[in-house]
Amino acid sequence: MDNPSFDPGFTEKYRGELHRIISPSGEFNVRRRGATWRDVHPYLFMINTSWPVFLVVIFVGFVIANLVFALIYLGIGVEHLQGADAGTAAGRFLSAFFFSAQTFTTVGYGRISPVGLPANAVAAVQALLGLMAFAIGTGLLFGRFSRPAARLAFSRQMVVAPYQAGASLQFRVANRRSNNLMEIEARVLLMTVEPSDRGLLRKYKPLTLERASVQFLPLTWTVVHPIDEASPLWGQTPDHLARQQAEFLILIKAFDDTFFQTVRVRHSYRYEEVAWGARFVPAFEEDPQGQMVLDLKRLSEIAPSQI
Repeated sequence: MDNPSFDPGFTEKYRGELHRIISPSGEFNVRRRGATWRDVHPYLFMINTSWPVFLVVIFVGFVIANLVFALIYLGIGVEHLQGADAGTAAGRFLSAFFFSAQTFTTVGYGRISPVGLPANAVAAVQALLGLMAFAIGTGLLFGRFSRPAARLAFSRQMVVAPYQAGASLQFRVANRRSNNLMEIEARVLLMTVEPSDRGLLRKYKPLTLERASVQFLPLTWTVVHPIDEASPLWGQTPDHLARQQAEFLILIKAFDDTFFQTVRVRHSYRYEEVAWGARFVPAFEEDPQGQMVLDLKRLSEIAPSQI
């Protein structure tokens, strides 16, 4: 497809030095600005953020909520918290804070209890908010654990290796986890920067694969694009790809047999991540018991080869 209007969603416009479109982690290299607080979705943020950030946000939110209610109890008067008497202001604050934490979590040890209508009303509201907060927190935690996410290992580089009577572009992929992935499909796009009557434009060309899908992925899968006369890489050299700032965009789709859901993984390789005249070394072997052993550390291992 040489149609310059073909655009998978990354735009054809090109200005200056081009950074990779898809990062090795699979994230799009796009930075948004001009958004308002209405555009921030707390649930999406808490589901997609890293585990350290998630735990820190939960902890900080818990502390802040109890600090607010501790100040409210102090404003009402610590004498309305039976058993919270202390000789110092710090002691009274800590008593109010820990009573707030016990009320928020509905633990209620009983050593401190509210006395009077204002304190009981605040404690009742806090208990209700605590139940709602923990319901939301439990839902977020379940959502993070139950969300299907494939952990595919990609080879660190592509290779241009011998293929039948010619050559081919190859990369290798394997499943890092022990779950079963089925009906795995691969799509590869070649992005280049080329001159046109409108100046330099990005162009995208799908690459035909020798085998675009496999049924299972228990070992490795070497994805192969034959470089023949119909290939956009026909007659290309490393210098050509460098001048065109070539990037290979990859989408892997699979069915996760554990979650019974479809998962998708993105990856990309830049022109400098293509090894010419090389081939992949097998990353699995048979042990003495006859069982196949996959060594993920050898996924990117290559050896020289004549094209």
